[in-house]
Amino acid sequence: MNTPASLAAFRRVLDSLPAPDAGAQAAAQARDAVLTKPPGALGRLESLVLWLAGWQGRAIPQADRVQVAIFAGNHGIAARGVSAFPPEVTVQMVANFRAGGAAINQLCKAFGASMAVHELSLDRPTADFTEGPAMTEDELVEALATGWNAVDPEADIFIAGEMGIANTCTAAALAAALFGGLGWAGRGTGVDDAGLSRKAATVEAGLERHAGHLDDPFEVLRRLGGREVAAMTGAYLAARAHRVPVVLDGFISCAAAAVLHKARPGALDHCIAGHQSAEGAHARLLAALDKAPLLSLGLRLGEASGAVLALGVIKGAVATHSGMATFAEAGVTAG
Repeated sequence: MNTPASLAAFRRVLDSLPAPDAGAQAAAQARDAVLTKPPGALGRLESLVLWLAGWQGRAIPQADRVQVAIFAGNHGIAARGVSAFPPEVTVQMVANFRAGGAAINQLCKAFGASMAVHELSLDRPTADFTEGPAMTEDELVEALATGWNAVDPEADIFIAGEMGIANTCTAAALAAALFGGLGWAGRGTGVDDAGLSRKAATVEAGLERHAGHLDDPFEVLRRLGGREVAAMTGAYLAARAHRVPVVLDGFISCAAAAVLHKARPGALDHCIAGHQSAEGAHARLLAALDKAPLLSLGLRLGEASGAVLALGVIKGAVATHSGMATFAEAGVTAG
């Protein structure tokens, strides 16, 4: 499928989302039923296999070609003191990713995932959304397309991560606009009480500034989002179009995915939540998305770290399903 060239074209993709392969799921279920274990004994590992089988279209799914894409962008709202670090850190961390020195580099090596970094106009932060829309429509489409083009249609699993000082504030604004309510702002990289107050005030100011324009999820993304967040949204949509299963990371990753969830019911059926982060509102956002996390380890790093750690569980599910003997093969009487 060609890269959508306009916002209208991205919207049209949502009108024709592919479904999982029911035949592959049925075949995986049939195999699971004759493996040398009691029914249901592997718990959620069994449902993970059925999920993978459906989206990969294989009765015996694979988890060998795992693609991790890290998107980086800068935010105009950083000037409001909503982060514990200055915007320059975004550029510095991109260099660290490329040099192989970040946590995500080590996790990708440990779990056999490939990784690429995509910078989105780091010298040109988004506009301060308390003063106007964060992006023009052209900028939004460019960011969505960057994410779309980052996805390998042949990947077994896709994972997106992010780097962008102030992007937990952006994610909080998106969540508040999409789902309503207060209290979405959290401590992110570790802001103190004063920083948290500035963050909450920034979210509230953004919602007030754009009130009346927040009934369309893509417009919410344009007005309150960031380039790297929009890129993740575009990547998740491309993964669905290509039927590539996705493991979601933390609060920011899920906020990007929530745009699709609100735009089209079922748009995230190809996604699972890798973990629940320590960011205060992540559990609330996962509940809104109806996604149960695989892990809960108190992480708050971002970078796709929690999602990549969850690969250990997923790979275990695939290994047991593909490698276990059937009762007939093992000469075990099933009863």
